Amino acid sequence: MKSTSNGLSQPKEKQRRVSLGDGLMRLERPGGTSSWVCRVQSDGVRRDFGLGSCQKVSLAQAREMTQEIRSQIETGVDPHVERRKRRAVPTFKDAAVTTYEIHSKTWRNGKHHAQWMRTMELYAFPHIGKFKVDQITGPMIRDLLAEIWLAKPETARRVRQRIGAVLDWAYASGYRETDAPMRAITKGLPRQPRRDNHFAAMPYEDVPAFIQRLRERESFSRLALEFAIFTAARSGEVRGATWSEFDLEKGLWKLSKDRMKAYREHVVPLTRRPLRIVERCARLRIKGCDLVFPGMRRNRPLSDQTLTKLLREMGEPYTAHGFRSSFRDWVSEETNHPSDVAEAALAHTVANKVEAAYRRGNLLEKRRLMMEDWANYCDGRKR
Repeated sequence: MKSTSNGLSQPKEKQRRVSLGDGLMRLERPGGTSSWVCRVQSDGVRRDFGLGSCQKVSLAQAREMTQEIRSQIETGVDPHVERRKRRAVPTFKDAAVTTYEIHSKTWRNGKHHAQWMRTMELYAFPHIGKFKVDQITGPMIRDLLAEIWLAKPETARRVRQRIGAVLDWAYASGYRETDAPMRAITKGLPRQPRRDNHFAAMPYEDVPAFIQRLRERESFSRLALEFAIFTAARSGEVRGATWSEFDLEKGLWKLSKDRMKAYREHVVPLTRRPLRIVERCARLRIKGCDLVFPGMRRNRPLSDQTLTKLLREMGEPYTAHGFRSSFRDWVSEETNHPSDVAEAALAHTVANKVEAAYRRGNLLEKRRLMMEDWANYCDGRKR
């Protein structure tokens, strides 16, 4: 209690409650602040629920919140428990970070690591990042995808898939009552232009002349591209090749399953020309670097765009990956080598499980003969 000038105490000012009906009250404090309170009675017990400051929550919002609390009480739901649940529900951005941390542990492609979160930061977080995952609706997702659906179709499909992965995690973790409505969302978007899934491939008839032109250059990127052509390997496998993977005496390049797209160990028989390329790289080897085809930065491989840049400098519209198609077309149209041997050389998985069970060998010697024929063809020599 406060003291007056004559030494007598005066009563402390009390806060005032103003009833607005249906259990909603405005609590007015002596300092001039006020807040909303919802009062309900259940099983003879009176309970008060704070709804927030009157300066931040409108009367209409307070009435709506009051009605929600009363409905929960009537159906046997404890509003305090529901509030605790809502506070624990992560935002979409926080859920995306968690989903990334869980799934990225199994990703082997460094480029995928960088792109996954980057696309979310550019296209998803600005629209739904601050919303809790149980508040994300189909129309919200559709609207953000619509902005890039036709302009950047491939990116839009990836963003859709990644949003779906985040909401699936939220559903599995108990933060959403339903899983992501991704199929319905796609139905609500316009049809995208038909895409060509094939990499631009040089006609195999043009490969021998191209290789002669390629050999006029001297760089690690030239050596890497020629090596990729002669081995029919993926460019990422070539760019990441290390010295420990090679057995030059046996003429073998052994790639661990961690380096392969299908996550299966792969052995490549090396013909004379690839062996010479590796020997050339050994003479150029940078001290302390384990990479056979190093990039400009120390102990870093060639970037994924380096080989494409080389092709563009030579006036070619094709991709490094497309030479695998050139090789496959050559096998089909110019040789009698079996299809399964060609597929094994490309490290393709066998779709038919029964066939895969009967063909567990790597067909190494048959592949060696086929790659010798391919090398002779690329060098312009007849078998």
